[in-house]
Parts: sequence; C-alpha cells; structure tokens
Amino acid sequence: MTATSSEPLGREKRHSRFSLPNGGYRAILIVGGAIFAALVIWFLYSIVNQSRPAFSTLGFSWIIQKTWNPNLHKFGLLPFILGTVETTAIAMVLAVPIGLGSALALAYLVPQRAKVLLGTAVELLAAVPSVVYGLWGVIALAPLFREYVEPFSSSAFGWTGLFNGANSGVGLMLAGTILFVMVLPTMVAISRDVLAVVPKEQVEGAMALGATQWQVLRKVVLPEARAGLLGAFILATGRALGETVAVALVIGNSDYIAHSLKSPSATLASLIINNFGEASGTELAALFGAGLVLLVIGLTVNSIARALVRRAGGSGSVASVAVA
Repeated sequence: MTATSSEPLGREKRHSRFSLPNGGYRAILIVGGAIFAALVIWFLYSIVNQSRPAFSTLGFSWIIQKTWNPNLHKFGLLPFILGTVETTAIAMVLAVPIGLGSALALAYLVPQRAKVLLGTAVELLAAVPSVVYGLWGVIALAPLFREYVEPFSSSAFGWTGLFNGANSGVGLMLAGTILFVMVLPTMVAISRDVLAVVPKEQVEGAMALGATQWQVLRKVVLPEARAGLLGAFILATGRALGETVAVALVIGNSDYIAHSLKSPSATLASLIINNFGEASGTELAALFGAGLVLLVIGLTVNSIARALVRRAGGSGSVASVAVA
C-alpha cells in the first residue's frame, strides 16, 4: 500500500518542478497580449503617419475625387473605392449561394467517404497562392470570357446596361470571378464547420416529427446556424476586400470609373501594388492614404458583422465557431 501510494506522489512532485504556477501563465498571457497590442498600435501609427502629408496637403476631399494623375498632382480614390466594392460584391453574390449549398451538402448530404475527399479538396483550394489564381485567370479564363462569357452576357442581359462595351476579357467581371473562386473555400470550410455543430437532437427531433430532409435543412439547420453563417460571410468578404496580386493581374488596372461589368477597373489594393515601387513625395503618401481607407473599410465591415452576429444570437456555440 505504501509503495503504490508513494509512486503517484513522487511522480506528481517531479511534474510540479517543471510546471508554472497560475501567476506564471497569467504573466505570459499578459506579455503576449501586450506585444500584440503594441504591434497593432505601431502598425496603425505607421500607416497614419505615412499618409499624413497627403491629408495635410490635399485635405480630405481627394478621397472622393475621380482623377488619379500624379503628373497633375491629383490623387482621387473614388474609382478605386468603387472598384474594390464592386469586385467584392460580384464575388460574394456568387459565393453565398454556391458556398452555402456546398457546405450543406458536405455537412448533411454527401456520404462520409466523399466528405473526406471533398473536404480535403476545399482545404487545398484555400492553400493555393493568390498569384497562381491570377495567372490562371489571365491565361485560362480571360480568353474564355472574351470569346464566350462576355458576348453571351451582352446578348442576354444587355438591356440592363451592365454589360456594355468591348469584349476585352479582363475587367470587373473577371476580377469578381477570380475573387469568387478564392473566397469560396473560406466560405465553404467555415460554413461546413458551423453547420456541423448544430445540435443533432434538433435535427433528429424534426425528422422524427415527419419533416423532410429539405424542411429540416431550411427550417431547423439554417435558422440555428444563421449567426455563424453570417460570420463566414464576413470573413470571406474581408479576404475579397484586401486581395491584391490576383486582382491586379486580371482587372485591367484602369484609373477611371468603370461603367459596366466588362470595363477595366482597379481596386485600392491593385492601385498600391502597381504604383508603390516608383512613388515618392505626395504620391507615396496618397498610396498610404489608400491603404488607410482600405483599412477603414475593412474595420467598418468587421464592426457591422459583429453587431449583426450579436443581434442574431452570436453568443451561442454555432457563432463561436465562425468567429474563431
């Protein structure tokens, strides 16, 4: 009895020599949080400080001006703000129904063996570098858009006025499509995890009451997971807003406001990457200002998302998966 009882005590003593007290863990967490906060503050200060010459020289009205011409000392950001919003909107209009349908299929409709294969494929798509998507868009998709997609869109939906202009292949439509392919894995993966944590008791109870599979998904699963699905939507939107290389390769990089979905355009991110290397003086400060505007747009979207998640019941376990 004595030998057996003394062994766990000895083992516990040996382990206690290498364990930290609660105060030690707390100190590590505090230091880590302080370092992260300091990095965020440093980052924000650097962006604001670098863009200050543009605001002090041009005021604030240059943000909503239409002309970007450094030779004329004009640095209007309105075309690039609109391009950012438009490409993101195109991507999310495509990603929401396709991503949500794919997530529902992976969570409830596809056999288990197929779930593993398709889930791995989704994760692999999420790991593809953005420059690869951009090259794929330029080499493979742009000719298809020029020869087939854009002419069909003009003939079928030309009455809307959204598809006027020449069939160039590159432009808002192709950039939005590339963004859709890039954000789809994020949308599917997070939505699938959100749907998977819906309580099985509710699903089985609805089926026991005679509900069909479609009724269970529409009236039980989706309402229970709405806050988490909203979080997945916002995370995918955040990636679309800030995407740079792939968009710069396929959007056409025009400094003018696009008047149709086939027109070349540019985003805030593509503006920065295309002009940063040769910029100096006020132009360089204006590019940092463009980055600050993009940061404000992202923070605004994130703030609205948090408010909507709380309103939809974001304190539950389903929402926690998406927010994490």
